[in-house]
Amino acid sequence: MVPILILFFAHWYGSVFVQTFFLHRYAAHAMFTMNRFWEKTFHLLTMVLQGPSYLNPYGYAVLHRMHHSYSDTEEDPHSPHHSKNPFEMMIKTKHIYDDFAYDRVAPKSEFTRDFIPRWKAIDMLGQNWWFRIGFGSLYAFYYMAFVPDGQWGWYLLLPIHWLMGPIHGAIVNWGGHKYGYKNHFKTQDESKNMLPIDFLTMGELYQNNHHGHPTSPNFAYKWWEVDFCFQIMKGLHKVGIIHIKRDVWTTQGRVPVSKAA
Repeated sequence: MVPILILFFAHWYGSVFVQTFFLHRYAAHAMFTMNRFWEKTFHLLTMVLQGPSYLNPYGYAVLHRMHHSYSDTEEDPHSPHHSKNPFEMMIKTKHIYDDFAYDRVAPKSEFTRDFIPRWKAIDMLGQNWWFRIGFGSLYAFYYMAFVPDGQWGWYLLLPIHWLMGPIHGAIVNWGGHKYGYKNHFKTQDESKNMLPIDFLTMGELYQNNHHGHPTSPNFAYKWWEVDFCFQIMKGLHKVGIIHIKRDVWTTQGRVPVSKAA
């Protein structure tokens, strides 16, 4: 049982971290910079940690920039206010994401004007269905090796492994725009903060804070809110792996970097 729990939580938080750190804060918002070596390292790490549910940074960034431009309107690619349930919302999101990730549709230039990391070899591999099936099979083999005899219920966790990235997206976009509290009332959307369960997403469920200050890499705003990904980012900044841009490094969306370090 213990090996199963170790794998599950390692995969959950590893996938959450690369999604919020590399895909969201770096690819979509360029909240920090890093050299090519570290960019490639985290790009590769994103594919490894997300595994069969790998999300292409280009497709993710375009989709997310659209979300900010059209938040909770009918043009928002994943608003819970224009879908009947999370499944309908995520199917809609998948179709729009796939069009950009597989280069089927050219996005508006306003959504690609800023830098987006691309590594075609890795993106093609990560989006290949043989890769997805093969990587997903590794989780199944692991479970076959470690699930105790007769405890078949553990196998119900496998679909979560296989769909980890989209599941995180559904939690953040459905829950973060329907339930919780607001710190910022001028966002003109329905974004909310879900502090009680944000530990599951490392800062992603501070949606209202993020929409209120979309350039701040710290998604926490009140003194009693903690953005766990941002705490890791500060450490990476201090050791020189990343450089958080001084004009956007804020503790509460407004404090200069010298006071936030």
